[in-house]
Amino acid sequence: MAGSIRICLIADNFIEDFAKCVSSIRSYSDVPITIFASGKELASYQERFKDESVIFQKNKLGWGHSINYFLNNSSEKYLVIMDPSTIFTSDAITPTLEHLDKGYQAVGWRGGLVNVDDQWRSVDDKGAGEVDVLFSYFLALDRQFALSAGGANPSATYYRNADMELSLALRAAGAKLYQIDLGLIQERHHGYHDTDPDYREKKSKENYNRILEKYRGRSDILSARR
Repeated sequence: MAGSIRICLIADNFIEDFAKCVSSIRSYSDVPITIFASGKELASYQERFKDESVIFQKNKLGWGHSINYFLNNSSEKYLVIMDPSTIFTSDAITPTLEHLDKGYQAVGWRGGLVNVDDQWRSVDDKGAGEVDVLFSYFLALDRQFALSAGGANPSATYYRNADMELSLALRAAGAKLYQIDLGLIQERHHGYHDTDPDYREKKSKENYNRILEKYRGRSDILSARR
């Protein structure tokens, strides 16, 4: 396992809850963690998490740029993009690696199939199995494949729907994505619930409109319906 996988977290303004996430990972895994803290208000992450790899920069970067930083500045074969609202309740890394090593280019905890009957405007959670999209609560990627597919869209300053856009870019490049049941729970999702509602809806809509423009009708990139 050593050298094959790394967990990547984007710092937020809720450092105590963030610390709970990191502690839960460390209760079950010694996989290396990189924390990307952009914005001068997050400077305290360097001292608070000095046992982990903390990358700090004063200029604030959005979700897409942050994901691409991880992809371009890591050496591991696989990266787990993980939201700090996600908490380990058991070892989630070993089963994830097992599925990645079976030939899937992305493995995640939550995702689903695009609802084509709804004109691609919703996603149906069908449980474990091959899927069209995975969400970034816990999303493991084949790093080199993700880079070859173009990485995350740098226009995505906000996470919501941008993880689906990344998923569909992977599918369009020939990837297989797998949703897996894991020992994880989600606590308060600050990225959604504690973001200004007008900003959240504006950026979410921008991200989803790009999905519709680029991929709606592309049934050839979707997994088998189930």
